[in-house]
Amino acid sequence: MESSSKSTMIQATGLTHYYGPFPAIQDVTFDVRKGEILGFLGPNGAGKTTPMRILTGYMPPTRGTVTLGGYDVVEKSLEARRRIGYLPETVPLYTEMSVTDYLKYMGTLRGMPPRAIKARIDDVVGVCRLEDYRKTIIGKLSKGFRQRVGIAQAIMHEPEVLVLDEPTIGIDPIQVVETRRLIEELGKSQTVVLSSHILPEVSMICERVLIINEGRIVAEDTPKNLAEGLEGIERLEIEIGGPVTEVLPALRRIKGVSRVAHRSLPQKELYTVHVDPSVESGTDIRDEISKAVISSGWSLLSLQTVGMSLEEIFLKLTTHEDL
Repeated sequence: MESSSKSTMIQATGLTHYYGPFPAIQDVTFDVRKGEILGFLGPNGAGKTTPMRILTGYMPPTRGTVTLGGYDVVEKSLEARRRIGYLPETVPLYTEMSVTDYLKYMGTLRGMPPRAIKARIDDVVGVCRLEDYRKTIIGKLSKGFRQRVGIAQAIMHEPEVLVLDEPTIGIDPIQVVETRRLIEELGKSQTVVLSSHILPEVSMICERVLIINEGRIVAEDTPKNLAEGLEGIERLEIEIGGPVTEVLPALRRIKGVSRVAHRSLPQKELYTVHVDPSVESGTDIRDEISKAVISSGWSLLSLQTVGMSLEEIFLKLTTHEDL
C-alpha cells in the first residue's frame, strides 16, 4: 500500500488519560490513513479501549489531542462524531426490539431522514447478512448475530471511520470467520480502527498494527515488517536424517548457535536452530551446519529460514520471555 497516496484521517498526539491516580495510557501518538484498517493489539488491561473511547468522543483525554477528518474530537465533538461508527466491546442493543425497529431507531438518533433510513436498513441488512432476521427480536439472536446487528447500527449513517472494540470476543469460531470477512469488506470503503487481544485476528485483517502494553505503544508497523524488524534471533528449520542423540549435541556445538529445539514427526526429525544475534555479520551459519551434518554422514533433507509469527512478536514485546 502506498502510504503517500492516502491522506490522514485520524491524528492522535500525546494522548494521556488517568483514571484517578492511575494512567491508563501515556503519550500515545498515532495516525490512521484514509481507507486503512489499523489494529490495536495488546493483552487485556493494556490500555486498548481507552484510545477508542477518546477517539469516539466518549470521554476527553487528560492530555493530548485527537483530530478526525480535521475536526478536534473535543473542540468539534459533534462534527467528529458524525463521521464515526462505534461498536464498543459490550454491544449497545435494545433486546426487546426487532432488528429492523432497532436499526430504524438508531438511524433516527443519527438524524437521518425517514426515506434514507428505510433504504439504508436494506443496505446494512444485506451487508451484515441479516436478511432472515429482520423481524426477529434481538434478545432471541445468538451472540454472533447480535454482533452483526451491532456492526449494522455502527454503519447505518455511512460513517467515514468505523471503530470496533474487540469485535469478535465471545462468539463462536464460525461467526468469528464471518465477522472477519465482514470487517475486511467494510475496510474497502471505510477507515477501520479495531482493538483485539486475539493475534490471528489482527494479522489477518489489519494492514498496520499498533502493539500497546501498560498504556504505551511498544511497536508500530505492518505485521510483515514487525516480523522482519524484530528478528533479533534468526531461526533455521532443519530436517536431518540421523540419530537424534548425536545430532542435537552436534548442532549445539556449532559456533553461533544459541539454542536448538527438536520435534519428531512421522518419518521426520525436525530441528529449530536459534542463531545468536551477536554472531559476526557476513557469517552464514547455514554453511557451518551443512558441513557438520555431511561430515558426520547424516542426510541434510531441508534447511530454511523461519520468520517470527505475530504471536512471538507480541510475546517478545509484552513480556520478558526469551524467544
